[in-house]
Amino acid sequence: MLFQLNTTDGRPIYAQIADQVKNAVAAGLLRPGELIPSVRELSKQLVVNPNTVARAYRDLQGQTILESVRGTGLQVAAGAPLLCRDDRQATVRRRLREALDEARRSNLPRNEIEAILHEEWGRGNGDGGSDTNGTGVVDERG
Repeated sequence: MLFQLNTTDGRPIYAQIADQVKNAVAAGLLRPGELIPSVRELSKQLVVNPNTVARAYRDLQGQTILESVRGTGLQVAAGAPLLCRDDRQATVRRRLREALDEARRSNLPRNEIEAILHEEWGRGNGDGGSDTNGTGVVDERG
């Protein structure tokens, strides 16, 4: 797994890391019981302070996405996929609601909004777009 940071995102690095782990779990790239990279490994890969990665991991443990395995490290918790999918769906709903509110304030007719949605969906729907499956994580496993 290769995590990718976006320096123009505006969100803290630890939040980007946590979101990418959750997105990878929701997409099935990380499965329950699977060990995640150690703080040291991931901080080296991303060239960030280990405390930044540790904060992301602590947040994920607090959300019961990750759990500690004595003597081994951190693994994806059994209930994490459902939690992550629910979280991802809630985020998409919130952002769509915000976009629709903006479209309504702009007095765009429904058919134009639907046309925009279909056009944008087609742009990012696996036809030459991202190599990250929309997660921000590159799956190097093949």
